[in-house]
Amino acid sequence: MKIAIVNKSDSTGGAAVVSFRLMEALRRQGVDARMVVAERLTDSPYVVKAAADWRLKFSFLAERLKIFIANGLNRSTLFRIDTASDGVDLLKNPVVRDADVVMLNWVNQGLMSLRGLRRLLRSGKRVIWTMHDMWDFTGICHHAGECREYEGNCSQCPLMKGGWYKGLASLIHGRKKRSYATGRIDFVAVSSWLAQRGERSSLFGGRRPTVIPNAFPFDNEEYIPAAGHNSGAENRKIRIVFGAARLDDNVKGLPILVRATQILRDQYPDEAEEMELVTFGEARDPESLSGLGLRHDARGRLQGRAALREVYESCDIVVSTSHYETLPGTLVEGQVYGCLPVAFDRGGQRDIVTDGETGLLVEWNDDREVAARRVAEALRRGARMMRGPESEAIRQRMFESAYSRFNEAAVAARYLSLINNGAE
Repeated sequence: MKIAIVNKSDSTGGAAVVSFRLMEALRRQGVDARMVVAERLTDSPYVVKAAADWRLKFSFLAERLKIFIANGLNRSTLFRIDTASDGVDLLKNPVVRDADVVMLNWVNQGLMSLRGLRRLLRSGKRVIWTMHDMWDFTGICHHAGECREYEGNCSQCPLMKGGWYKGLASLIHGRKKRSYATGRIDFVAVSSWLAQRGERSSLFGGRRPTVIPNAFPFDNEEYIPAAGHNSGAENRKIRIVFGAARLDDNVKGLPILVRATQILRDQYPDEAEEMELVTFGEARDPESLSGLGLRHDARGRLQGRAALREVYESCDIVVSTSHYETLPGTLVEGQVYGCLPVAFDRGGQRDIVTDGETGLLVEWNDDREVAARRVAEALRRGARMMRGPESEAIRQRMFESAYSRFNEAAVAARYLSLINNGAE
């Protein structure tokens, strides 16, 4: 069996990382899996460019220009919108052309157009589309937030309120509907939360996508205590890690975390003195991390899994203050390497965390002050858990839970089952 995994990049962004992992996991199962990308950054011989650089650049710029004109030259929403108006002809790529199964992942920003999707479906190839966000079942957005227009036809898109062409979302919604009707697509959601929202979409007609989580690497099949953790020591410092490709992305909720650390400093100074915040990733605005109430160890962009593991194994808690996440990978990575997740219960977190046992889920509130106070309290509770005598048992429980759900072989097997059971 030959499988082509199509994604914008082979290493930039969460979808790229997990797509690359899936390719490697499938190859270890004896499948001839290869990646087709617009941005090739790894040296893997199994990754190829989708088309010539000039062709990819042209389709990217053409789509951005059309969006920029339609949204009234609004830069703030320019990359929150995708229309798939332009893309390359994937069937001209030999890896796609020779594949029995084409697995689409994050294919926006000029890689695949809806016209190209229709051509792909007409070719008769088996198409599986793994959704890493909501774009597949909305008009033009990747995260709808509180908006439920995707349950209709996206005619009142909040992203286009100030645009010159307010009907753009509804137009693309209609194009998607016609494209999906061209042939069979098996949609996969990486979390139950995402699948539930997809089921509500008029584009899916009440059909719920199959849920298959992202694959994560495990260095061991059994839990081995990390030397970096000083379990059970009452007076040791608690290190809290917060990481993202871009720390100050609006979705990541960094201002909430900053405010939570200030609350800890002002209201619980003794406990705050025994805490330290570790961050990894990039921040475009250097002022976004100013005002932190805890000592701060900024690691910047990490290169390689060994560096990532070293950071996690030196910490006790992994915190996520994202407004919403489909399946937050930092929480899984944290569990694997011994960090207790603390996160808002607003997305795919429940597919990762059993509240009170393998992490702490925080109730969301639109009031930033209330949300920050809840995060601060959860961090205090997490610190007590990871200082206590049960900390090593918690770490073992987290590892076993994560391994059973997210190990690469299990995820690859679920995709192969979907392919084999759905074969006609």
